[in-house]
Amino acid sequence: MALEIERKFRVEGDFLPDVYQSDRIVQGYLCSYPDRTVRVRIRGEKGYLTVKGPSDAYGWSRYEFEQEIPLSDAEEMLRLCEPGVIDKVRHLVNYGGHLWEVDIFHGENEGLVMAEIELASRNEDFERPAWLGKEVTGDRRYYNAMLSKEPYRLWSHELK
Repeated sequence: MALEIERKFRVEGDFLPDVYQSDRIVQGYLCSYPDRTVRVRIRGEKGYLTVKGPSDAYGWSRYEFEQEIPLSDAEEMLRLCEPGVIDKVRHLVNYGGHLWEVDIFHGENEGLVMAEIELASRNEDFERPAWLGKEVTGDRRYYNAMLSKEPYRLWSHELK
């Protein structure tokens, strides 16, 4: 099982000119407890099953195990998921020597645009693109598992 170290940000500018690849992602949760999640994802034409452990105190890192599964299995497993499927398009951007994953959410989370960067260590420096907004690392409201239960469109204006 690998330790995932990532930081999350809101996006407040135009990143689209920097995109080199985009894929639609549909995902659901078989289990979405705060200390563990089990996710089924379809990304493009591939299926994945992912297990994630609890986040550390800062929300920066957690254990993650991901396995590719047959697309047909992923489609069937989505039917077993908790209510609240996540639908988004993930755009990949190389910036400052790092890969940024920028998600534009659709459906119940329409209007939310998030960027993530995975790091090799907690103290690794990285260059911040001009389109990067407020950091939301560790804010559980922005976890996909939470967005499936409490979608962005239902947040009060003050929380957005």
